[in-house]
This record gives sequence, C-alpha cells and structure tokens, in this order.
Amino acid sequence: MTAPTLHKPPDAREKPRRGGLLHQRDFRLLWLGETTNRVGINITTVAMPLVAVVTLDAGTFAVSVLAAAPWIPWLLIGLPAGAWVDRMRRRPLMLACNIGSLLLLASVPAAAWLGVLTMAQMLTVALLNGLAAVFFGISYKVYVPSIVERADLQEANAKLQGSESVAQVAGLGGGGLLAGAFGAASGLLVNALTFLFSALCLSGIRAEEPRPEQPKERTPLRQDIREGLQYTLKDPYLRVLTGYGTVTNLLLTAYQAILPVFMIRQLMVTEGAIGWLLASSSVGGLLGATCAKRLADRYGTAHGLLLATMATAPFGLLIPLAGQGWMLASLAAGSALLALGVVLANVIQGAFRQRYCPPQLLGRVTASVSVANFGAIPFGSLLGGALGTVLGLRPTLWLLTAGLAVTPLILLIGPMRGSRDLPAAPDPSGGRDLPVEPRAS
Repeated sequence: MTAPTLHKPPDAREKPRRGGLLHQRDFRLLWLGETTNRVGINITTVAMPLVAVVTLDAGTFAVSVLAAAPWIPWLLIGLPAGAWVDRMRRRPLMLACNIGSLLLLASVPAAAWLGVLTMAQMLTVALLNGLAAVFFGISYKVYVPSIVERADLQEANAKLQGSESVAQVAGLGGGGLLAGAFGAASGLLVNALTFLFSALCLSGIRAEEPRPEQPKERTPLRQDIREGLQYTLKDPYLRVLTGYGTVTNLLLTAYQAILPVFMIRQLMVTEGAIGWLLASSSVGGLLGATCAKRLADRYGTAHGLLLATMATAPFGLLIPLAGQGWMLASLAAGSALLALGVVLANVIQGAFRQRYCPPQLLGRVTASVSVANFGAIPFGSLLGGALGTVLGLRPTLWLLTAGLAVTPLILLIGPMRGSRDLPAAPDPSGGRDLPVEPRAS
C-alpha cells in the first residue's frame, strides 16, 4: 500500500520557539489530551479490580481475568487496526475512541446505583474499552510525527512518557482515594469524564491533518498487515526490542494482576491507600522520563537502553519482601525502580521507531510491536492469577520478579551491544555499519 508521508509540509508546521515543544500549541493540546486519557486508563486500573473484589466479592482468578480483558483486543484486532490507521486520519479516530470510552465507563456506576451490576457487564466494558484503547494507542503514536519536527521526536516522547508517569500518580492514587471516598464504582464516573476532557483537547488542535492518499488499486488488508509484520520481524533491532518488550510485559502484568489481592488480603492495606502504593511506581517513571535525554546524550541511545534496563530490573525483587507497616516501603521502592527502567527504555525506543521506520509503514510497525507487547498482557494476567491460586501470592511474586531481573539479557542477542547509538535508518544493504541517530540536542 502506498501512503503519503506523515510529516506536514514545512510551512504548515509550527516552529518550536525557545523553550521547546511546550510553546507549540498543537503539541500542548495533544500532550494534554493524551495525558488525560492516560489518567482515565489508570483510574480504571484501580477501580475495576476494586469493584470486582469489594463490590462483587470476586476471587483471585476472576480479578486476573478482568485485568486481562482490556488487552485481549490487541490480540484480536491489533494488526488490522495498524493497517486501518495507516489509511485514515488519526485525530477523528482518537476523538471517537474517547467518546466510546466515556459512554462505556459511565455505564458501570449507573448499573451499580441501580443494583444490577454483574461481572459479565464488567468484562464487556473492559473488552470494549480495550478495543478503543487499541485504536487510540496506535493513532496517537503515529500522529506525533505529523505535528512535531523529526529533530524534536526525542523531546516529544520524553514529555509524553513523563506525562504518562504523572497520569499514573494521578490516576492510580486518585482511583484509590475515589474508591475510599465514594466507592469503587463511583470512581469510574470521574474516569469517564477524563475521556471527555481528552476529546475536547484533541478537538482544539488547529493543524489540518491531510487525509491519506488512496492508491489507484487498493491493496488487500492482509497484504498490508503482512508488510508490517515482515518489516518488524526481519529487522534485527525491531525484532530484539519487540521480544524484550513482550517478555517484560508478560512478567510485569503477571505480578501486577495479583498485587491488589496481595495488598488487600495479606498486607491489610485499605482501599484508599492501595492507589497511592500502586502510584509509587510512577515516581520512578517520572524520573525516567526526565532523565532519558540526559542518559542518551551521555551513553548513547543503545548503551543507555542497556544500562537503564540492566541496572533497574533486579530491584523488582524488593516487591515480594513487602510486609505490613514500614515494610510496605519495600513494595514502593521496588515498583518505583522497575518503572524507572521501563520508562527510560520506552522513551528511547519510541523516538527510535518514529525516526527509523518508513512513514508509510509506521502505523503497521507500531501495531505489530504493540500486538506482541500488549498481546502478552492478558496472558500475563492469567498467568499471575493461575500461579497465585496454585502457589500462593507471595511465592508467585518471588518467581515473577526473579524473571524480570534477567529479562534485559534478551537485548544482548541483537546488534545493539556493539553500537553506542541506535541507527537512524535501516541499512539497505543489510550490513552492520548503520548510520546512528543524531544526538539529542
């Protein structure tokens, strides 16, 4: 399929003034809209399991199934979604996703107030909301290069990752407080309103996004999907990074799926405090987004990525050490240091893919990577629930965090270990001497 470049004509793009992208109006609105969307998602992360545990008295495995449900759409429709995004304008699609999430999540407190809320409805809402998240997640990543200059992609991704960490603090902490103050189901009503605010921000972007040109002969959707998959699987950098992300997400989600049950039933943590404990990881994430550019400048994007992951992953072993009282600090510290490494890696990888991939393939490559990474999440949730039921909660946490401690070794399989920086473009000859990314300025 032939598609136009994602970059707007030079005269149509705002020039960042002194002070960086914060002075670019369209990026500010995208940033605020995406951040608010993430706040809503993180409120859901706390509120939905709490509704299941507290209101519906669900068991450990049922909670893990609910945690898995929002990620199943990545497996079912993630690949064709990437091909569709390459054929469509992204901003209208993101607006539709926000409105859909607003209506879906508002239905949960409405049903709870009427006394008719069931686990079946919760699972349906989680699945459909996950479907909206698939299209929104692919669209905004592909949309970023259309309003940001190539040289500013590192800064843009750092800001987006930083705001995601802030959103985790606000969403996870706020979700816990709302659950404690008004009940878990009522917290979802505030969640629904965050998607409305996100839609309003996106609707205020002035830059006109051109409609992708349609080829004279429409290529089959299957062929478009195959092109994105082949590009991702054959490229030595994308292949290794995708494998690392998939294994990491599998293990991260497995332990996170049972963490609320562990905190409520073994550590005796109150509903309101759970959100703040879960939000502790966001402190590390915020620090990671702040330091990513500095790390890449000093050590290079490839070596910086290796350092970020290998130096932080072993600290996840602090999580199963947690106990009541002051020993809760072990859980908070382990979560924060794990998030530090994950966000550092995400910032570097995000800018790398946006520079490295051909613009006409970016949506499909993003979808291919996301399907592998996010598709592991429902399996991770089910794995955590199954192991937690069979082995017990604390032994399962030991097993999963030990696995996380060694996953960065996957990054040593590919060519990354031999280069200071990740390349700026694929080598057409297939050789190892690739041009490297320009240093962040």
